[in-house]
Amino acid sequence: MSDVRYPFTAIVGMADLRLGLLLNAVSPAVGGVLVRGEKGTAKSTMVRALAGLLPSIATVDDCRFACDPAAPDPQCPDGPHVSPPASERPAQLVELPVGVAEDRIVGSLDLERALAEGVKAYEPGLLARAHRGVLYIDEVNLLQDHVVDLLLDAAAMGRSYVEREGVSVRHAARFLLVGTMNPEEGELRPQLLDRFGLTVEIAATRDPAERAEVVRRRLAYDADPAGFAERFAEEERALAERIVAARELLPKVELTDVALRQITAVCAAFEVDGLRADIVMARTAVALAAWDGRTEVQEEDVRKAAQLALPHRRRRNPFDAPGLDEEQLERTLEEHAQQEEPEPEGDGSGPDGDGPDGDGDGDGPEGGPDGGGPDGGGAPEPSDGGPEGSAPEPSAPEAPSPEGPEAPAQQPVPAQHPSPARESAPVAAGDPYRTQLFTVKGTGHGAQGRRSPAETTGGHTIRARRPQGALGRLHLTATLQAAAPHQAARGRSGRALVVHKDDFREQVRQGRESNLVLFVVDASGSMAARQRMTTVKGAVLSLLMDAYQRRDKIGMITFRGAGAELALPPTSSVEVGAARLESLPTGGRTPLAAGLLRAHEVLRVERLRDPSRRPLLVVVTDGRATGGRDALARSHRAAALFAAQGTASVVLDCESGPVRLGLARTLAGLLGGTAVGLDELRAEGVASLVRESRSDNRSANRATTAMRKAA
Repeated sequence: MSDVRYPFTAIVGMADLRLGLLLNAVSPAVGGVLVRGEKGTAKSTMVRALAGLLPSIATVDDCRFACDPAAPDPQCPDGPHVSPPASERPAQLVELPVGVAEDRIVGSLDLERALAEGVKAYEPGLLARAHRGVLYIDEVNLLQDHVVDLLLDAAAMGRSYVEREGVSVRHAARFLLVGTMNPEEGELRPQLLDRFGLTVEIAATRDPAERAEVVRRRLAYDADPAGFAERFAEEERALAERIVAARELLPKVELTDVALRQITAVCAAFEVDGLRADIVMARTAVALAAWDGRTEVQEEDVRKAAQLALPHRRRRNPFDAPGLDEEQLERTLEEHAQQEEPEPEGDGSGPDGDGPDGDGDGDGPEGGPDGGGPDGGGAPEPSDGGPEGSAPEPSAPEAPSPEGPEAPAQQPVPAQHPSPARESAPVAAGDPYRTQLFTVKGTGHGAQGRRSPAETTGGHTIRARRPQGALGRLHLTATLQAAAPHQAARGRSGRALVVHKDDFREQVRQGRESNLVLFVVDASGSMAARQRMTTVKGAVLSLLMDAYQRRDKIGMITFRGAGAELALPPTSSVEVGAARLESLPTGGRTPLAAGLLRAHEVLRVERLRDPSRRPLLVVVTDGRATGGRDALARSHRAAALFAAQGTASVVLDCESGPVRLGLARTLAGLLGGTAVGLDELRAEGVASLVRESRSDNRSANRATTAMRKAA
């Protein structure tokens, strides 16, 4: 691989990504860029090319933490720096691998030297190298949770902390955070998503001429990297000089009151959480003005800043697609474009209280631009403008039953004998809710997550053991206990403890792992009643959201008609699973055995691919089986396969009506798992039952006491 970077100016198209990166080069305070796009779109190439355009920085000589000689860090581990010699060097581009260990990120103490020689030796990590440079994370959505937590802390505080075995080290860690991701592989945690100032969606061009030019340039670069870079050297120098000029102009740019009101009005109109979006938009608009060589922020700067800073902050739940309603953006900008002078005296309606609708949006950040606040205390809007914001159908009133699945549904045709050839159109899923926690029994060794108990690099220490490979987290007490009996035989004479390699013990920590949650969904005619299927889809959607929050992989098998289909191969993208569920049609026979056998094959393949990830099987069915004389017996034999392998399983019992056969609960027993009714799935439902039981017990105790006193 060549050491010559692909030139930034040689990349074809992707104007928004180019602009987002350059704005952060002009003003690192914008907060970084998240690049979302399909594979093979030169995301990584463009980010790496940016490093060649960044101005060089002055650093203290022999300082491993890139201290600025004009303002050295007073807490620098290599300090204090008093009139230090300095030199210039290029800004660092530090790449964070997906499988990086915690010690590699924050640095580590050389504990062997600390014990054997009595000295404290600290080796800086990637955060120290990234200080005053760029921290680039490819496939940022695949990072483990404990790594994300470290990045969140550093990005929020601008410092990195290392606290281990009684030794404390801290140093500055301010960097431009750039991440790339493929949404098909899963989404980011909301906390990390909000840390990125801007987001850019990219996709490969569909124009044959542009695609041909991309291929032509790439082949030319591969053939002669140095010669290809020289062709664009002049353009690269001009772009680097423009970045320097924009940085110098940045402090002189004025953010007018009109522009600031437009920024805050847009953020309020789109109901983004918190005030970080307002600050990021303001910094982005100022950087846009400086990039264009202007000293005043204009409406076009605010518009572009909103398009870059708000899409990823608009998501209300994990299944919403990021994006902005352009018409709503234009309306908000126009409403606040001419109000240059606030009212000198007012009745509390704020600077924009003279609008035609009399909307009082001057009550602070809690008040929405349309009155009633973000929670809709006033009359609801007819259209929210969000990606899923369609109004409910007026011709479909909600059922009066509070339990939903237990209410007898209207049945224009007999539900017990559906026509095998009949297929119902997909119905929408009900609203998701918080579900019970289902876990895999025992202790696993899979990737860190939030579901089942496992030995992990995080969590709490449960015991010590001899190192398995390189020494991880040292268990100091166990190491001292192993070395202490041998000190006389080893001829200890000074204060330092004589420690041999065989004495070291490492910590075994228990946390939680992520699992493979495989859904097997009955889409047959017995599930086809619209009200019933809406409730069932809402339950599965809730379990999908739970899997997203617990960082699981998910897969989905559906069965109906003549057989079973792998609707979603195991993936980390829960959004794709929600989309497949939404479009799921129903109808036909109930080949339960085919669904279970297909699930058994999928899990067999996944065990070969990732042996450490334990599966959790979730079967969504009423337990009926049709499609042959022995259909039910075949499904029971298929269920026994999972019980023999010890696969953890849950059956979501979808049977409803006054007469129930209990087939789903029989299936759960054969699987060796548990059965949960639709009305039992809600976490708050379980808590409510416990509260009611305690209340009944207290009432009974009071009644008993009163009777005893009366007697």
